[in-house]
Amino acid sequence: MVLRTSFDTTGPNARIPVTVHATDPLSLAGAISQLRQQPAIELVDEGSGRPGSVAILLAEVLDDDTLSRLRRLVRIDGTRAVLVASLIREAELLQVIESGVGAIVWRHEATGQRLLQAVVAASRGDGDLPSDLLGRLITQVGTLQRNAANLPGAPASGLTPREIDVLRLVAEGMDTGEIASKLSYSERTVKNVMHGLTTRLQLRNRTHAVAYALREGYI
Repeated sequence: MVLRTSFDTTGPNARIPVTVHATDPLSLAGAISQLRQQPAIELVDEGSGRPGSVAILLAEVLDDDTLSRLRRLVRIDGTRAVLVASLIREAELLQVIESGVGAIVWRHEATGQRLLQAVVAASRGDGDLPSDLLGRLITQVGTLQRNAANLPGAPASGLTPREIDVLRLVAEGMDTGEIASKLSYSERTVKNVMHGLTTRLQLRNRTHAVAYALREGYI
């Protein structure tokens, strides 16, 4: 069973609407306490219909119920997901990314400021992974890529040079503004590149796009 917040939605539109989901009441209360101190966040009810909503899911470990919950959350129109977990096993990591989670926070690092950083990244469609998880993701998709290379007729991803340049910088942890500056693009161009490739390849977010590009051997 996953618990969730229940709040009135009376904050200004500039704030990011956030729902909090947890497997136990103590974790729920702790997250709420941290987030209430962040002026940029507005805690709202699940299913409030607010555009740009971000769902935070707290879990000790990832079981089938938690993974199913993640998939249901990201199917809600406009909802982005942040996962706060104590442990993510190798076999679960790619499942989490492909479920639509773009930001992951370790529970022992889940301060109010760290949660705010993840929420902002998720609301923008940016990826936000701990560095150790990013390394594990690269290793995992590299293994998948080598295995796929041995299969006849493996399809090409069809990424353009511009898309590859952008994804390579996303994989290095840069945000939209940093990528635009590095490549001498406008921020709108970077956003359009990411939107185009994620839509065309049916990818859920930037983190999923990076995993895809790594798997195909483009970065």
